[in-house]
Amino acid sequence: MNRSPEPNNHSPLWSRISTNALVRFLLFFACGWAFVALFQYFEYVIFVFAISAILALILNYPVQYLQRFVKRSIALGLVIALSLIVILVAVVAIALTLTNQIQQLTTLLLQTLNTSNNPLDQLQTALAARNIPLNLDAIEIQIRNLFTTGLNWALTSLPILLQNYVTFIIILVVSFFMLIDSTKLWRLVLKLVPSQHRNRVAKAVQTNFVGFLRGQLLISFLLSAATFLVFVLFEIPFSFLLAVTIGVFDLIPGIGATLGVTVVCFVILVQSGWLTALKVLAVCVLLQQLQDNLLAPRVMQTTVHLSPVIVFFALLVGTRVSGLLGIFLSVPIAGVIVSLLNLEEAQGG
Repeated sequence: MNRSPEPNNHSPLWSRISTNALVRFLLFFACGWAFVALFQYFEYVIFVFAISAILALILNYPVQYLQRFVKRSIALGLVIALSLIVILVAVVAIALTLTNQIQQLTTLLLQTLNTSNNPLDQLQTALAARNIPLNLDAIEIQIRNLFTTGLNWALTSLPILLQNYVTFIIILVVSFFMLIDSTKLWRLVLKLVPSQHRNRVAKAVQTNFVGFLRGQLLISFLLSAATFLVFVLFEIPFSFLLAVTIGVFDLIPGIGATLGVTVVCFVILVQSGWLTALKVLAVCVLLQQLQDNLLAPRVMQTTVHLSPVIVFFALLVGTRVSGLLGIFLSVPIAGVIVSLLNLEEAQGG
């Protein structure tokens, strides 16, 4: 009997790819490219509404608490009025404090780098005493140029500050309206999802996105408070500014706290010397370990669980697509995608 010819497993790869699969892949790629281009075009609008949604989400917690005692309309009025006062007072106070400390810190760092006994010269002298020829003049010049460039940018950024002020007011207004109509807006978003998947999407967003942002804000605030107390204890100049810097960097998942501690310890090295910088580094590393091993697992136990490789991949993609906003939102978005697609291989242990 004649047998049908067996498939040739050694045929070229392109001959084994069906036309339908190739067309689907190209359509998927084209849709993704178009989505990224559309996202970048409306980046400002997306940024405003994303930050407004996060602020409305945070303000919704005191509204829910006050609803136990008063009507929702009264609770909304109280929360909006109090939050407006607190936000404006805090922004003005923090802005004045940060501006003053940034000016003083920049002046101090430039003066320290211009002295003949700065930390880089001390390091070069110590290396030369051990017969290690290493010229750090180029690094010193680059650091001085970096501070000078930053100072010039700060002096010429008044139009940017005015634009950011307008954006801040828009965010406040939009967030208050989102807070008032939060239930209707959430139902409107869910209507964009097929009815059979709405419960899964709602649960995934609540667990990964909302839970992650809430937990990350809490962890960053606690780390900022702890480092501020440490800086005050060690009598570090500009303690508030340095603690805020660590807290802002800590909002970046995975590597944020390490970056923040590195930057702050470098600043302390320039202004206070090697010994103080090493002490602060040791304490900050201890606080970071307590955060990563004790605090974060308890706060984040019901939120995002991603493999570290997926976290860094999401951070790089988010940075490339949307810059600063992508850094902060890429990981919870990746958590929602992994949860909806049931990608167990992408989840962390």
